[in-house]
Amino acid sequence: MKKFKLLLIGILLTSSFTMFAQQTINGVVKEKATGEPLPGVSILVKGTTKGTQTDFDGNFSLDKVKTGDILVFNYLGFADLEVTIGTNFNIEVALTESSEQLDEIVVVGYGSIKKEDLTGTTDLLTSDDFNKGPIVSAQSLISGKVAGVNVIAGSGAPGDGQTINIRGTGSLSLTSQPLYVIDGIPLDNGGVGGSRNPLNFINPNDIETFVVLKDASSTAIYGSRAANGVILITTKKGKDRDFKFNISSQTTVYTLRDKVDVLSADQFSTLINDIGTPNQIALLGNANTDWQEEIYTTAIGQDHNFSALGNLYGVPMRASLGYSEHEGILKGDNLARTTASINLSPSFLDDHLKVDLNAKGMYTENTFANRGAIGGSISFDPTQAIFDPNSQYGGYFAWLDAGTGNQNNLAPTNPIALLDLIDDTAEIRRLVANAKIDYKIHGLEDLTATINLGFDTSNSHGRTITSELIPTSDATFNGSLTSFVQKSDNKVFDAYLTYTKTFNEAHNLTVVGGHAYQSFEYDNYSFDSEAQEDGNTFEFVDKSKNVLLSYFGRANYDYKGKYYLTATLRADASSKLNPDDRWGIFPSFAAAWSIHKEAFMEDSFFNELKLRVGYGEIGNINGLGDYQFLTRYNGSTDTANYQFGSAFYQTFRPEPINKDLRWEVGKTFNLGMDFAFLDRRISGSVNAYIKQTNDLIASSIVDPFTNFGNRINANIGNMENRGLEFNINATPIRTDNFEWSVNYNISLNDNEITQLSVDQPQGGISTGVGNNVQVHREGETANSFYVFQQVYGADGKPLEGVFVDRNNDNTINDDDKYINEDPFADVLMGFNTNINYKNWDFSIQTRASFGNYMYNDVAANRGVQINATNNNILSNLHSDYYNSGFTVISDKTALSDHFVQDASFFKIDNISLGYTLDKIKNTTFRFYGSLQNVLIVTDYDGLDPEINLGIDNNFYPRPRSFVLGANINF
Repeated sequence: MKKFKLLLIGILLTSSFTMFAQQTINGVVKEKATGEPLPGVSILVKGTTKGTQTDFDGNFSLDKVKTGDILVFNYLGFADLEVTIGTNFNIEVALTESSEQLDEIVVVGYGSIKKEDLTGTTDLLTSDDFNKGPIVSAQSLISGKVAGVNVIAGSGAPGDGQTINIRGTGSLSLTSQPLYVIDGIPLDNGGVGGSRNPLNFINPNDIETFVVLKDASSTAIYGSRAANGVILITTKKGKDRDFKFNISSQTTVYTLRDKVDVLSADQFSTLINDIGTPNQIALLGNANTDWQEEIYTTAIGQDHNFSALGNLYGVPMRASLGYSEHEGILKGDNLARTTASINLSPSFLDDHLKVDLNAKGMYTENTFANRGAIGGSISFDPTQAIFDPNSQYGGYFAWLDAGTGNQNNLAPTNPIALLDLIDDTAEIRRLVANAKIDYKIHGLEDLTATINLGFDTSNSHGRTITSELIPTSDATFNGSLTSFVQKSDNKVFDAYLTYTKTFNEAHNLTVVGGHAYQSFEYDNYSFDSEAQEDGNTFEFVDKSKNVLLSYFGRANYDYKGKYYLTATLRADASSKLNPDDRWGIFPSFAAAWSIHKEAFMEDSFFNELKLRVGYGEIGNINGLGDYQFLTRYNGSTDTANYQFGSAFYQTFRPEPINKDLRWEVGKTFNLGMDFAFLDRRISGSVNAYIKQTNDLIASSIVDPFTNFGNRINANIGNMENRGLEFNINATPIRTDNFEWSVNYNISLNDNEITQLSVDQPQGGISTGVGNNVQVHREGETANSFYVFQQVYGADGKPLEGVFVDRNNDNTINDDDKYINEDPFADVLMGFNTNINYKNWDFSIQTRASFGNYMYNDVAANRGVQINATNNNILSNLHSDYYNSGFTVISDKTALSDHFVQDASFFKIDNISLGYTLDKIKNTTFRFYGSLQNVLIVTDYDGLDPEINLGIDNNFYPRPRSFVLGANINF
């Protein structure tokens, strides 16, 4: 018995020694999805500073650990994993790739910050959040995704330009577009000739995140270029791992969704027989031509992309190659784009020196269909055939002048002839490259020095060749050529220091200070063969350069991760302004309180509850011409040359100048709250803001003989935007096989011009010369419709030429016009839902806009009876003629509020369905299909309720598209 007790005690002692003795643990870390080893994974014993990293083969070894210790595995782009050490000291660990980790770090101006430490209004979207479907331009990835951000495509042409407004329009004459910063390079949004969209150079498949900076406290670090918000685009980077490859391919079919409602051939014939003279009736043809059907077609698009990322001889890298070709639904329209990108991210000196090298190149070939065919297809006589065998113009039908035998000089040109006989092409080459170097100074590891060198160069060559067969009233026309060559260079140099320090484990401080330099150079040349043939000036050269010089600083402080303060100061000097007003100083301040981290919130259900408040000032001269404070000379036109003897010479006149032109200054106050609960199954934010813009730059009348013209750009006004934003993300269901997530956002914005010395007419329309249907006016929203109040009869139809005498002076004149709504939405909403069931994924993206109005310029111009028989030709009418009965052209009738219509809408932008095959030899296949521009619900009678600035005039329709694609990862 005694021996048994001694044996038992010995076993217990041995077991205890084994359990508590410190040992060495060995293991390997792999990627769960592929089974490939992961080098550089950080491994830390929880609660200590003891740790190590995996080697190139994913192996690691860690001394002096014991059973019960918890190892924390951390690797960028993968979810953290905790493993408790048991009795096995040889382990294998698998990490899961996670986009959620990207959410933890947000790229901001000149640095990055943890999302929980943000004090400004900042929205982050990762590739998982992007819109699906045929995405040609980068802006389309975030349409409807961010509260307060409105993305409007310029037209339905492939890759066409897009307008983005963040928190309403911010200027009267300058651009209201945000600043785009791609991998640290602030872009010039202007682009070069022949470029449909300045962001087309970047392949949407290369984009990893969008960060939208909306309030001045978050944008102030970018100074004058950030007056209308900032969109930071970060592309995908290389990783220190074995290579992975991706191939994606998709085919898109584009179809015409809707047409302008005009009279059919039968309706038009009936009309002409009812109202026409015998000569006019005799002009009717025998055809039944739907000209809109003739100019539009079913179009095909294709996108193919290849990318590789991994470790190349010890250097993390990613490279991609993409090719896209998209036809437009307007016959002859085409975009072909080749893109390539490479990223290298080496590090040296035990990670003290990090280098990030990026280069993105693009070559685009554009064929532009003549958009005059759109207006021509609406007005051209539907009883005429496309071709006339007796036509002198290559067989195309034309309205001829009886006296000359040539085309009537007031007649529209055959729309098909415009498409077939005008060749408009351009090629664009663009290279955007930068080198960012971060050096954590040895001996001063809290201090990092950064240099960012960037270069953005574009050049384009385009030409328009018009055939000698084009119908024209010019009897001597023998064809023409116009061409252009443009070059643009944008150079960036940033140098700054970043100091990061934690004091007493409670006080966290980050200070950034530095210098930025950016120059913009343009060199444009154009040629006109007809001017050369006529002996006039036929070449035009325009060169320009402007420079932005800046100093900036920012301090971020937080106490115990609960209380946050941010202060920013930027000083900008632009060569566009005179030396006395060249410098602008733009400060901002923000504070935040993480309430959920307080002791009294320990038992609450909130995972996050943070209050934010901020104020900032930002300057703006974006879109202002160069050197308007200096005298500039403009050459006379060919028809205004000076005769000296028998020769004519071009003269030059001075342009108006304003030596007192200064910065527009935007001041924004923001109050916000971020929240999350139920283990972050529900999260979102609420923001309220007041955005004031002072010293608005707009066209101003000057006294006679005091300048070289009667109008100059001057600082003459103030504007205010007030708004609310709400965003919520929810995952109502999450199981092993099924997940349903939704996103809803809503924003309200009210715009008012609070000071403007004189009205600014805006919104040119087709009827009449110099007619405008909109106005900038003090006390009103920018671009408000300024019209006559129509009087209606008992039958509900408008009474032609009868308007309300609003000032009761018994005369109808401009004094009776009134402000009737505006083109900007009062409320914008986005609703997006994603469902994943086993290997299936399904998503829907929808948007809504309420309170936006549209002027139907097509109906106002083409819905008048006299246009059917004017100028001894026949022209089709808009079907609104049946509603109005208007018979004659009148400036007052064109400005009737009958044509201002509520254009509120609900749109289903995209429906997508995909299926992912289980891994086959470490290869993943995903197949998907989507439908774009699915449904529009609106009371607007025109072609599309979503047209920037609210004037519907010969709009290139947005097509409906069907997509089939495949994505392969291996």
